[in-house]
Amino acid sequence: MYWASSCGGCEIALVNIHEKILDVDSFFDFVFCPCLLDTKKKDIEALPDKDITITLFNGAIRTSENEEMAHLLRRKSKILIAFGSCAYEGCIPGLSNLHRKEDHLKAIYLENPSTDNPSKIIPGTETEVKEGKLQIPTFYDKVKTLTQVTDVDYFIPGCPPEPHQIWNVIELIIQGKPLPPKGSIVGAGKSSVCDECERKKEDKKIKKFYRTYEIIPDREKCLLEQGIVCMGIATRDGCGAPCPKVNMPCVGCYGPPEGVLDQGAKMVAALGSIIDIGDVKGISEDEIVKRIEAVLDSIPDYAGTFYKFSLPGSILGGKKE
Repeated sequence: MYWASSCGGCEIALVNIHEKILDVDSFFDFVFCPCLLDTKKKDIEALPDKDITITLFNGAIRTSENEEMAHLLRRKSKILIAFGSCAYEGCIPGLSNLHRKEDHLKAIYLENPSTDNPSKIIPGTETEVKEGKLQIPTFYDKVKTLTQVTDVDYFIPGCPPEPHQIWNVIELIIQGKPLPPKGSIVGAGKSSVCDECERKKEDKKIKKFYRTYEIIPDREKCLLEQGIVCMGIATRDGCGAPCPKVNMPCVGCYGPPEGVLDQGAKMVAALGSIIDIGDVKGISEDEIVKRIEAVLDSIPDYAGTFYKFSLPGSILGGKKE
């Protein structure tokens, strides 16, 4: 289990299969997991190709080191799984694709109020010091998904994946059951979170959107119908809809439902069909536009709302040069 550009939540999710981790331990040998084991890169390089049965690769590809490890683990693994939203779609790290690499480095090393850097030094891939040459990975211009740099067998979505879905996948391998076709999204459903959500759903007509801190929503009524942007209508099911169950909107971490190419575009299309700007009879086109914009202005961050987990893997990909 390897982490690239990620937060570490996927490692915790694996442990969250609880006592079933004992079944994993009895069936597999852990050979590489940086947060648990002291295995070195050279130990993995020394293994025969395809010697590792399964690698759960979590994290997006942000640096040259991330990509190097992706290629190495692809070569050494029979099955390579993009594990979690970062590897599958780019996730939160991928929102940085809205900015240039140079802008990131400037904000972090030169303009950050907590950084003391009078010489205005920005890290380079190689730096000469008296002890020798220091090398650090190249910081890429864009965040990439795992499948954008190497061949991937399966995808398990989620931020992080839900424990019961992780176990469903591991159990297939332990029991020797036939695996789905290569390229399949496993550990998830094929429809949308709305199908798993038990809230009452009626006609959706929205006059204003609210952020979660602005109202206390009804616990039984559809959150989207109450003006809270809930991504459930544009998000793959399989998680069990835990967020709506605790009165919070789905934020989209399981990616688009089957057959949907772009999650953000799907959500925008859905919202476009339910915005209520009142009676437009006899009013000008300019007034209609103003009313639409007034509703949309209550959503403060389009990219962070509609593409929070999927920007690098979407049609947009991020800001174009």
